[in-house]
Amino acid sequence: MSIRYSIVVPVYNEELVVEESYRRLKTVMDQTGESYELIFVNDGSRDKTEELVSGLCDEDSNVRLLSFSRNFGHQTAITAGMDAASGQAIVVIDADLQDPPEVILEMIDKWKEGYDVVYGQRISREGETAFKKVTAKAFYRIMKGLTSVDIPVDTGDFRLIDRKVCDVLSSLTEKNRYVRGLVSWVGFRQTAVLFHRKERFAGETKYPLKKMLKFALDGITTFSYKPLKISTYVGFLVSLLSFLYLLVVLCLRIFTDQTVAGWASALSVSLIFNGVILMMLGIIGEYIGRIYDETKNRPLYVIREKKGFTEEK
Repeated sequence: MSIRYSIVVPVYNEELVVEESYRRLKTVMDQTGESYELIFVNDGSRDKTEELVSGLCDEDSNVRLLSFSRNFGHQTAITAGMDAASGQAIVVIDADLQDPPEVILEMIDKWKEGYDVVYGQRISREGETAFKKVTAKAFYRIMKGLTSVDIPVDTGDFRLIDRKVCDVLSSLTEKNRYVRGLVSWVGFRQTAVLFHRKERFAGETKYPLKKMLKFALDGITTFSYKPLKISTYVGFLVSLLSFLYLLVVLCLRIFTDQTVAGWASALSVSLIFNGVILMMLGIIGEYIGRIYDETKNRPLYVIREKKGFTEEK
């Protein structure tokens, strides 16, 4: 029997929430009256997450488990789940229950209306710090301004995609993945379902500041060359200012009796310009590093164990 819906759930050290997440998802999906599978992708967890999901596989034939050989990252876990999914519609949702599983039913209704991508768009974000809310809001709007791809603001990876969209995404081989951007890039008919994001059910966020910064860099460098263009403009501006400053110094030296004093100020200007140059080299380095990752052509992830799958995919 062909599977109608595949629910992809990336998990990393989620022993406190994984069983409640399963219960909520099962309750929602049973309401559809159609076939489904719950694919939990264990992203190298160090707690009892894998053991708990393995037990769910033994109890429920709808549950699947993919376990990585190590931690490969949230976006890679989503990709692996989509690669393994057999459904005609694939839903991506985190296990922390901040994105309510009940919204999936609304997404399914939109899909049946003919939309190929239905993404969840947040109206509010409960249980998050003011810093997180402000930086997240700023990031989405900066991304929208930097890229020519229309990436919806205030959306995460919580979305439903049609089988044909999933197949296209699986054919994309880039290593530093920004899945929500890739979904926007491939096109097709897309629409939003609005919802209120809840507070995390239990446990701690798996996206601390360091990971959020890397995630932001992946998104920007994957979909925009504008930082490189900005670096070029800044470089020309710095060169022009330096040349003008040199003319001022020469004029003072040749045509006046004034002594060109102020080595401290000259040194400060030099340090500022050198800082700008190093910043531009850093931006270029980020792009070069990602090019290097692509040329190595390593697999995106390594699966250590699969459980609950009736057919190899």
